[in-house]
Amino acid sequence: MGEVDVRSIARIARIELTEEEVESFSRDIEEVKKVFDEIDRIEVSEEPAFQPIVVKNRTREDKAGECFTKEEAFSNTSHKEGDFFKGPKV
Repeated sequence: MGEVDVRSIARIARIELTEEEVESFSRDIEEVKKVFDEIDRIEVSEEPAFQPIVVKNRTREDKAGECFTKEEAFSNTSHKEGDFFKGPKV
């Protein structure tokens, strides 16, 4: 990445850079790029580990059970209208 790229990024970000800042950022970006290039050259035989711990879904079997009656369901609310719970207007 050279000075031209730094200038175009600065233009996109709408920031003004001095010549010294352009040169400084160009050197910094080159150093970062060198490190990433070095990392890319490392030979690995392992698959990438996106999760350090295996995550499994913990679910339970869905069993039919006893349900509330309509009277029990509406017994503790004043927010009802007919056979429905009444919520705020959206």
